Amino acid sequence: MSLLRTAALRAAAAPRLATRAASTSSIHVVSSRSNETAPLLANIEASWAKLPAAEQFEVHQQLEEIQKKDWNELTVDEKKAAYWVAFGPHGPRKPVNPPGNTIKVFAGTLAAVGVALGLFAWARSRAPPPVNTWNKEYQEQSTEYLKEQKSDPITGISSEGYKGKGMVMVDK
Repeated sequence: MSLLRTAALRAAAAPRLATRAASTSSIHVVSSRSNETAPLLANIEASWAKLPAAEQFEVHQQLEEIQKKDWNELTVDEKKAAYWVAFGPHGPRKPVNPPGNTIKVFAGTLAAVGVALGLFAWARSRAPPPVNTWNKEYQEQSTEYLKEQKSDPITGISSEGYKGKGMVMVDK
């Protein structure tokens, strides 16, 4: 998070934190051994999404203060909570596609490809037959005509030693 955004969040949360500090129901994340909110730390993954933004910010700030202590003194729950709040799949790191969505995407892609192939087959069935010039005999006649007319005598079809197909593009 950028410094400006952090400063803006702190400035916006400062009045709310001051009023919460005056209330008696403030959350204190001190230690899971001596705190009545130990279940909050032990199950931070499940309870984080249910907390209001102000309480999330307060827990985050208190976990930052706890992390300034010696890490050998921290409990496992405090370490896990600090890691999860910092790097857990919430906020901008929340997965865009929930688990089980892969099958839906795959099925939707197959359906879209099937519809596209159906539209292509329908359009081909409604199309007129190929033009008369799109057959091998006509293209061979065009090649002979160009040779008679001495078309492109330097490097093309009328040149000496020409070994190309000429105008023939169809094998049928």
